[in-house]
Amino acid sequence: MKINELISDFEIYVSNEESALLSRMQHTQPMESFTEREQFIIENMIRKSIVTKIVKNNQILVVSNERSQDSC
Repeated sequence: MKINELISDFEIYVSNEESALLSRMQHTQPMESFTEREQFIIENMIRKSIVTKIVKNNQILVVSNERSQDSC
């Protein structure tokens, strides 16, 4: 059973910077395609479980969790 099934109003705080960056993450992208500041924000979102980090062929890819199942 997932936690979202147990808690109906489960929300994770997302800052304006994180929200803007998430809106740009339409598909799986290499981490190197982002600026240093954006990479820092993405690392924070990975810790919050908003973004997933995928290592494939020695390359780090990131994808929004809402789209992670569709892209892989």
